[in-house]
Amino acid sequence: AAAIRVDRDKRHDSRFIDIGKVRSGIKEMKRAFPRNRLVRHLAGCALVNCCPNAQNLFLKRFEAPLPVSPFCNAACAGCISYQPSNECAATQPRIAFVPTPQEVSEVALYHITNAADPIVSFGQGCEGEPLIFGGVIEESIKLIRKKTSGGTINMNTNGSKPDVVARLLDAGLDNIRVSLNSVREKYYAKYYNPYRYCFADVMRSIKISVKNGPFVSINYLTVPGFTDSKDEFSALRKFIRAYRPGMIQWRNLNFDPALYFKKLGIYTSRENLIGIKEEIGLLRKEFPALSMGYFNPSKRKTLRR
Repeated sequence: AAAIRVDRDKRHDSRFIDIGKVRSGIKEMKRAFPRNRLVRHLAGCALVNCCPNAQNLFLKRFEAPLPVSPFCNAACAGCISYQPSNECAATQPRIAFVPTPQEVSEVALYHITNAADPIVSFGQGCEGEPLIFGGVIEESIKLIRKKTSGGTINMNTNGSKPDVVARLLDAGLDNIRVSLNSVREKYYAKYYNPYRYCFADVMRSIKISVKNGPFVSINYLTVPGFTDSKDEFSALRKFIRAYRPGMIQWRNLNFDPALYFKKLGIYTSRENLIGIKEEIGLLRKEFPALSMGYFNPSKRKTLRR
């Protein structure tokens, strides 16, 4: 259970999501884009899987999802969109097709045109790794930027393909968020089980992104008892000093902690733990320019900061 609030943003707060208005928004988008498969897919995400990002698309606000990838090059132990056995059901099914750049750009431009300070994001819970379909994303970004310079184009990724990341930055990607459960290769590999990429590729993607100017966030999959261990904290401080990301997103890892410790071979003691709240506080003091939160920021917010 989450015990510390790290972000005051209300974009996922179900108290402020009117499902009746979501249904009306779905009807409106389907009328506007009757042949767009991505609109139909996201309607299911909003109504069946109760995805807040999909719901916000149809409410014309905040951050809208742009899933493109049915496949992944990692086999994360706690994957929410695919499980190889029936022991644990996936939280939500992956997108079953690859949308065209035209379909993607229609959804993105609709959201950018209608929402205040909008964000559109590749890399969602209902897909695999977006970098696998970097060509689709690259063409989508180009189509979006031909029509507008507004809005924030973001990508959530495992950072496995640094060369593709570089191409997307050239195309106009504004923000990037790279997911890590640990900044130490040993524990990263045990959780992600990467296929045809390695930890060094992820670090290279982060380095390329920081160097080339987009706002870089680390999606830090947090498990008390590991994330706040002295060894992991020490490695995180070294990582921040070396790579200088703009933000740490402290995201709860939705996975049984006991099984996580077993899979990763984690052995710790109370004396070796700092505490998550204390860890965040220490990082704030050491790195005052580093943002702490949970949600992807817009260009306007990052520039203001």
